[in-house]
Amino acid sequence: MWRYEDRHRHPAAYYIPRHRNSSLLPMDAAVSATAALLRTCSMTFSREYPDRPVIGVGGVIIDHGRTVLIRRGAEPLLGQWSIPGGTIEVGETLEEAVRRELREETGLEVRVLELIELFDRIDADDSSAAKDKSKPRFHYVIADYLCELVGGEPRAGSDVTDLAFAREDELANFHLTEKATSVLKKAFAMSRARAASR
Repeated sequence: MWRYEDRHRHPAAYYIPRHRNSSLLPMDAAVSATAALLRTCSMTFSREYPDRPVIGVGGVIIDHGRTVLIRRGAEPLLGQWSIPGGTIEVGETLEEAVRRELREETGLEVRVLELIELFDRIDADDSSAAKDKSKPRFHYVIADYLCELVGGEPRAGSDVTDLAFAREDELANFHLTEKATSVLKKAFAMSRARAASR
């Protein structure tokens, strides 16, 4: 079903994918359908003050009770610790994007296991220097995935200033955003559940 709205004088298209056996597609399929729709959009692409939401991915590696964190070298969240990830490229699946981003940012190779959470991050710009007050400065739709480490050597990539390994009880030391902390705690719980079911 398509719905067209005028929000802040900028058109937005919303697609709600249908599945023959249920009212909505499973979350992975819905994310893939949304990503495919946005990739085909002909509007110009800008991460800052975007004309449309930007699709992003994150990969949470849990290995021997530790996760990998990166210190961001670019906005948004410049200088802050975060989950490794980035934006999806045209022609790339979500899982391919996760593997590429983790390779680029951490030097590590992963196997993508399952979706942790799908959420949006909208950062307003309330400063007097804001370019366009009718738009948020950043608007991401992010799919964070649980990943298994399969190889590589840890190193900070070009848009990362530092890389660290942290246990669940050490997360507070990194002053992560509330959302990143929540996603990481879910990932640790999912990893424990997977280990218990083996």
